[in-house]
Amino acid sequence: MAKPISIQLYTVRDLAAQNFPETLKTIAEIGYKGVEFAGLHGHDPKEIRKILDDLGLEVSSSHTPFPTRDNVSQICDTESILGNTRVISGLGAAEFQDRDAVKRAVAKFQEACDLVKPYGMTFGMHNHWWEFVKIGDAYAYDMVMAEVPEMFSELDVYWCAFGKADPVEIIKRHQTRIPLLHIKDGLLKEGEHIHTAVGSGKLDFPSIIGAANDNVLDWLIVELDASYGDMLADVKKSYEYLTSSGLGRGNK
Repeated sequence: MAKPISIQLYTVRDLAAQNFPETLKTIAEIGYKGVEFAGLHGHDPKEIRKILDDLGLEVSSSHTPFPTRDNVSQICDTESILGNTRVISGLGAAEFQDRDAVKRAVAKFQEACDLVKPYGMTFGMHNHWWEFVKIGDAYAYDMVMAEVPEMFSELDVYWCAFGKADPVEIIKRHQTRIPLLHIKDGLLKEGEHIHTAVGSGKLDFPSIIGAANDNVLDWLIVELDASYGDMLADVKKSYEYLTSSGLGRGNK
C-alpha cells in the first residue's frame, strides 16, 4: 500500500526562515500529508500545532538536538505539543571511525533511547554516509543497530548509496526497525554531493521502497539538501513523482 508522504522541513529552510507559517501552508497546498521538523524558526510550538491542525498536516517526526539529561525535557515537551512521538538525531563521522568510536556511539544512542522513553517518545538514528564505513566485515551502521535494539532507523537512502552500501540490502536486513525512509535523490558522483528532485537522480525508488516491510514503514519523507534550480519546484516535482508512480500518497 502506498505510504503517506512527509517532507523534512530543512529542505525549505530558507523559505521557512522568512515566513514559516506561509511555508507550511505552501507544503499543504502541494499535497504533502505530513512534515518532519528541524526547528521552529523562533515560533511557539502551540502556534505551530494550531497551524498544522488547520492545514490538515500531521507530524511524521522531528530532527532535534541530540537528547541529553540537560535538554531532554525541553525537547520532549516541545514534541508533545506538536503531536510527535519520534525524536531523531545522529552523530558525526568521528563517532564511526573504528570499534572504540562505535562503542562510544552505542552508549550515546542507548542513553538517548532511555532518556526519551519516559516521555512516551522513541528515538531514531538518521544517517549520513559515514555510518557505512566498514569496520572489519561489518558496516558501522549494522554494528550500532545490533547493539541498540530499542532504536529505530530513519534510513537516508541517498547517503546510504553514496556511502557505497545498497539501500535495498540494508532495508531488507533491518525491515522491522525502519518506520521512516528519507527519500532523497542525486547523481551519486564520487566526492560530489549533487542533489536532484526525487525521481530525477540515480536511485531506484520502486526497489528501495518495495524492500521495506509494509507493516512497519509509516512514512516516506522527502528531503532535498540543495537544489540546482528552484527548490520549491523540486519539492513539487518530488511529490508528483511519488504520487504518480503509486509509491506514495498525499492529501490530494
